Amino acid sequence: MGVLSMSVLEATKRKQIPVSVFQLFSIGIGPSSSHTVGPMRAARQYVEKLQKDRLLQHTVHIAVELFGSLAMTGKGHATDIALLLGLEGETPEGIDPNSVADRISAIEQNKVLNLLGVHPVSFHVEEHLIFSKGKRFTFHSNAMRFKACDARGQVLASDIYYSTGGGFVVHQDQVMESSLTSMLDESIPYPFQTCEELLYWCDETGLTIAELMMENEKQWRSVDHIRRGILNIWRVMQECTERGLHQEGILPGGLNVKRRAPDLYKKLSKQGSTLKDPAEVFDWVSLYALSVNEENAAGGRVVTAPTNGASGVIPAVLHYYKQFTPQPTEQGIIDFFLTATAIGILYKEGASLSAAEMGCQGEVGVACSMAAAGLAAALGGTKKQVVNAAEIGMEHNLGLTCDPVGGLVQIPCIERNTMGAIKAINAQRLALHGDGNHCVTLDQVIAAMRETGEDMHSKYKETSEGGLAIKVPVSLPAC
Repeated sequence: MGVLSMSVLEATKRKQIPVSVFQLFSIGIGPSSSHTVGPMRAARQYVEKLQKDRLLQHTVHIAVELFGSLAMTGKGHATDIALLLGLEGETPEGIDPNSVADRISAIEQNKVLNLLGVHPVSFHVEEHLIFSKGKRFTFHSNAMRFKACDARGQVLASDIYYSTGGGFVVHQDQVMESSLTSMLDESIPYPFQTCEELLYWCDETGLTIAELMMENEKQWRSVDHIRRGILNIWRVMQECTERGLHQEGILPGGLNVKRRAPDLYKKLSKQGSTLKDPAEVFDWVSLYALSVNEENAAGGRVVTAPTNGASGVIPAVLHYYKQFTPQPTEQGIIDFFLTATAIGILYKEGASLSAAEMGCQGEVGVACSMAAAGLAAALGGTKKQVVNAAEIGMEHNLGLTCDPVGGLVQIPCIERNTMGAIKAINAQRLALHGDGNHCVTLDQVIAAMRETGEDMHSKYKETSEGGLAIKVPVSLPAC
């Protein structure tokens, strides 16, 4: 039997907001889950609400005001593009990345938005899309205010949405309803907010972390649906990696960052499959991370894992599992995703997945921790070894800042994913060499991460006002 006080156990039943593997790993487009995926979802939700309230047909124009880091780095993160597409009814998982440029050009030239694709309204980008730099809301830095007006200029509906990281969106009413209690779902059998609670349920039931997550997922979908869905996520990750290996050229945005994955792929392929230097394994891991994050920076289709800015870490580690570990299996991949989801939930519950709140420790740091745990599970680690791997993965990412040069998800973001992936593999190896007992708990690390993020100056949290963002010229020769 697990040891957990009844008060803590009752708290798990009351408070956890259930999160599915298909929410934490969602298919979308780059370059940012908080700045692109979240705003697109929020915009669509807003116009759907207008339609539901029978206000859409009376809407003549719409204005959107951005705050916090959305205002500071929104243009570099394609927030403006995402909002326009979302207002027209597109979804991150449904949009064709190849159609985006023409769609945006048409909106800018015609000065017309087709809300939900059916209701045309006047829209002047310079006038109706407002970047309120230096202003932020208390609940979260990534805030958006949508306002619809009728022919007389009267406001029909004004709503605030928050993009809280990883593509998750919160409406203003949910903030006021006692910390999102309206989103609670008591149907999952094993709710948890902390690692202590997660391990309690594993001890109580005899289930592994992956098996316990499967039991929770079964409340929404069949086992077959879950397995097929997870394997589809892995398929999309592989397709993204493959595209990145062959797409040459300069990334958009003005930094003149050259795609490096194709050249590195050619070089490694020529060396053949025999590893003369054991460290070449890490060259391949870095290649896969580069490939995915260069696709993300170019606005390609990626999987939030748990964010777009950190979307290369988990695919790179999964490729390592498939190619460089003995006897990888389909079940191992499924266990990887389910276990990584459990760890991601702990960070979402105990801290944040948003770089605007936590710095990059909330993105690459969390992805590293999730990947380390997932790999440990796939390789047969015990539950204690799995959480030890997750703890090591974050402990050595504490304090990681988010300071994107030029407001783009390129420097240092792309390379940072390679480092996160390699750290994850090292964390897993250290954990599996031990017995799972360790001095620092995962809950303690998550608490330290949250406090570090809260103490971190805002200029290091996705605003491009500090760190590398102010040391590196925003216009560079091809690099």
